Order: sequence, then structure tokens, then C-alpha cells
Amino acid sequence: MRKLVLLAIVGLAAQLVDGSLGMAYGVTSTTLLLATGAAPAAASATVHLAEIGTTLVSGASHWKFGNVDWKVVARIAVPGAIGSFAGATFLSSLSTDSAAPIMSGILLALGVYILIRFTAWGTPRGRLGKPVRKRFLAPLGVFAGFVDSTGGGGWGPVATPALLASGRMEPRKVIGSVDTSEFVVAVAASIGFLIGLGGEGIPVGGVIALLLGGLIAAPIAAWLVRHIPSRILGSLVGGLIVLTNVRTILNSDFLNASFAVRTASYIVIALVWTGAVAWSLRAYRAERAEVKAAEAEPVAA
Repeated sequence: MRKLVLLAIVGLAAQLVDGSLGMAYGVTSTTLLLATGAAPAAASATVHLAEIGTTLVSGASHWKFGNVDWKVVARIAVPGAIGSFAGATFLSSLSTDSAAPIMSGILLALGVYILIRFTAWGTPRGRLGKPVRKRFLAPLGVFAGFVDSTGGGGWGPVATPALLASGRMEPRKVIGSVDTSEFVVAVAASIGFLIGLGGEGIPVGGVIALLLGGLIAAPIAAWLVRHIPSRILGSLVGGLIVLTNVRTILNSDFLNASFAVRTASYIVIALVWTGAVAWSLRAYRAERAEVKAAEAEPVAA
């Protein structure tokens, strides 16, 4: 029972982050499931089954708050579903011993990307209002969907930064569109896992716990996306993902690192993580000061 309550809290926290950043529900949840000893394919399947409900509610909430570009959703969701089904089939065919370090490696790469992306650049703006091209969205959807299934998460970490970097959409619409399209991706991935695993090893209680936590958080996150400092949150989440997956890799049979190596690695990561959060906080305050100064100039004139 304690484990189910913990999973519900994880689902709630992960959905708050995902709904606010447009990423990290699957990455965060899968990372923590792997840390509890879950098999990689079963962990990813658990998260994606829960995401069917959370992404549906999240998409509806984002739509209600006007955060969705339906043209983008239509052009990225179907390619994403194809990629996620292929990824789920691929992961289901691997043994647990082979899949664990592969998944942790993917999650680690995504965590590093999130940490660097939000710490160094925040959320870019520019060229707003220009249409996002289909020839860009289709390959992005296939790649993001494949990474999402094989890594237990990755739809948001791949799709959201790519759309933000284009500078053609408002950050809130990027986040809302990515979260809404993820429903189709989650359904396709779940079908792939159910075919590949036959339901074996997928904890129903874990799915329900993650789902309940995510359902509670989804509408709150859709509202928070207009107010929360995404730069700081991105640095916090990225560091957590990096630390947890480095631990998994160092403890794996492939490396079996010594206690000294593990301790030194954790200390270095903690120092870098603390510095990244401090940098993001400073940058956020500087951005806020610039905005206030710009708003005060017309009044002074």
C-alpha cells in the first residue's frame, strides 16, 4: 500500500512538471520505477498505460485554457504513434539485463539535455506566428515517439525543445500541443507493449496509482503553465533525472562501479546540479528585472 501511495505522489509530481514544461512525466516516472527494480519494458508499459488517462485530461485542460494548436497536433500525433509503436515492439523484444542500461542511457541523455537546455537558454522566443512545416513535424514525431517508448519517456524532451527552438509558437502553445498529441502516442505505445508483453509483468496497481496522481495534477499544471518559472523547474527536473540514472548505470552489471567511484560521481553531479539551479534562478530574476524596467519606461516618459 505504501508503494502505491508513493507511486500516486510520483504521478502527481511528474504530471505537474510535464504539464508545466511539456515534458518529463514519462522520464521522471520511469526513472523512479526502474529505481524500485521494475523491468524496463514493464516500467515503460506501466507509464504509457497511465499516460492514456493523464494525457487525455491534460490535453482537455490545455484546450480549455487556449494552449493548443490543433494543426500542429494533427501533423505530429500520427507520426509519433508510428514511432512509439515501433519503439515499444523493439523494447519488448530485449531481455531485462540488456534493456536496463540501454533505457537508463537514453534517460540520462534526455536528463542532460533538459538540464543544459533550460539552464543555458531557458525558453526561446522569436518568429512567433509563422506556421510550423509538416516536413519538420513528421520526422520529429517519428523520432520522438520511438525514443519515448524505448526510454520510458522522451516525447516531451524531444518534441518540446525542438518546437520551442523553431521560435514559431508561443511556449504555452508548444507545451499544450505536445501534451495533447501525447495521448495518441501513449495509446500506440501501450498497444505495442500489450502485444509484445501480453500484459505479463505490468503492475495494474502501479498503473492506477500513477494515473490517479496524474489526473489530479493535470488541470492544475495546465493553469500553472502561464505562471511557473519553467527555466528553474527544467534545471531541477533535469538534475534529478541525471542523478537517478547515473546511479542505475553505475550499479549495473556492465560497470559495477566501486563505492568510491559512485560517491565521487554523486558529489560531482550534486555540485553541477546546484550550480545549474542557482544559475537558472539568477537568470530568471534578471529576466524579470528587464521586463519590469521595460514596463516602467513608458510610465516614466
